[in-house]
Amino acid sequence: MDQPKLERLLRLMKMLTANNSLTVDEIAGKLAISQRSVYRYIDTFREAGFVIKKTDNFIKLDTSSPYFKDISELIHFTEEEAFILKSAIENIDENNLLKQNLKKKLYTVYNYNILAETIVSGKNGRNVQQLVEAIENKRPVILHNYSSAHGNDVRDRRVEAYAFTTNYVQVWCYSPQDHTNKLFKVSRIGSVEVLPEEWRFEESHKSGYIDIFRMNNKERNSIKLKLGLRSANLLIEEFPLAVQQLQKQSNNQWLLETEVCSFDGVGRFVMGLLDDIEIVDSPEFEKYICMNLQKIKSKFSLS
Repeated sequence: MDQPKLERLLRLMKMLTANNSLTVDEIAGKLAISQRSVYRYIDTFREAGFVIKKTDNFIKLDTSSPYFKDISELIHFTEEEAFILKSAIENIDENNLLKQNLKKKLYTVYNYNILAETIVSGKNGRNVQQLVEAIENKRPVILHNYSSAHGNDVRDRRVEAYAFTTNYVQVWCYSPQDHTNKLFKVSRIGSVEVLPEEWRFEESHKSGYIDIFRMNNKERNSIKLKLGLRSANLLIEEFPLAVQQLQKQSNNQWLLETEVCSFDGVGRFVMGLLDDIEIVDSPEFEKYICMNLQKIKSKFSLS
């Protein structure tokens, strides 16, 4: 296929998937081709397996076509991925035209309202795709055969899903049954059924706080840590959002001041780097670390 024809096909695909509907005559005018050519290109899409919708004189390319679903499962960014991409792009010199082109392309591809998501495969990938569709169209869902660790049961949950956590690990949902916002782990969902009706409780959708160590609950505990070069680098590599709360004190020392939902996440990180981290003005966290170290000592002490 010659390049001009391929370019027209791509431009036509963009037109046919845009929010505004166009007639064949309008499409022909925008592409500077004949109506006959428009129909020929549309037939090309149809033969390739895309679903074409026609309402009155308006033509649309159905984004529920299998190819679009496959692509949509790949074109999602986690909050951390989006942050890293944005940071990398912003570090390019302002006078470099590449910077503007990269930003334009990134924001064109990434038009979902949450900074989220990465490539997800298998059953989880299908469930994520269904949840993304439900969120974008503001439809309630049924989480079939959800396995609850807290409730120790497996049952269906009818909810309004509205936001993902990092890496699609969990999804925020409003539960009309008990009028609360909850996190559901995607890996524990058997399957997702998108319902035809619209959300009824959007005003009640409120995502809770998730700390930089990806922990969530209603509690907030302040911690302050002095980190050496090794622990600071590992923190940023493992938890990229931490860089926003990390202050450089010198070339070999950083200060982390943040709020955590529980000591479990930060505790696991600190106990693996005790020789390079100092706990500052955080007595409750110090007590937590001491208790866990004592448990470890008791478990592995020699008789």
